[in-house]
Amino acid sequence: MKIFKASKSEEEKLIEGCIAGKRDMQRLLYDLYAKKMMVVCLRYASTSFEAEDIVQEGFVKVFSNIQNFKRDCPLEFWIRKIIVNTALKHLRQKSLLTVSHETEEVENLSSGNYNLNDYSMDELLGMIQSLAPRYRMVFNLYAIEGYNHKEIAEMLGITEGTSKSQYSRARAILQNMLVNQDKQYQENVISKQ
Repeated sequence: MKIFKASKSEEEKLIEGCIAGKRDMQRLLYDLYAKKMMVVCLRYASTSFEAEDIVQEGFVKVFSNIQNFKRDCPLEFWIRKIIVNTALKHLRQKSLLTVSHETEEVENLSSGNYNLNDYSMDELLGMIQSLAPRYRMVFNLYAIEGYNHKEIAEMLGITEGTSKSQYSRARAILQNMLVNQDKQYQENVISKQ
């Protein structure tokens, strides 16, 4: 399938066609952005099936609200915001964002120097997906989406301090996973010698 990259005037025609309810324009918009939004959803969801559901639900919202798009930002940014909010809503409904006071054991990490280029995208995504939902949400919103802790606190209905501590905990858990991956790799190399 050929990837369509819309110019500014083509994007305007696409938006107007979607506002008019033209199915071919909706399909084109979906084809243009669905893969990118799936990548976003995979960071929030626990499974690819869950991510697909979020993408579908998000695009239903995009099409039902596109007439409200003010064109004061790029269309992709507007769609991404809807997708992220859909993911948050989805996890709230599953009661996965409730704050827990449980303590988790996280090893002290002496070195934080990791070359993320040594890991495949699937490995990194798997690590992020394995985080508890509340940690995964805050990590994604802060480290990847670029929201600050005040904004995250408002979005998730938590305190700013909780956002900071959950981000810190998520980073520590991910670093621990990287340490374990490195140990496992070294053990495999030694056992093959």
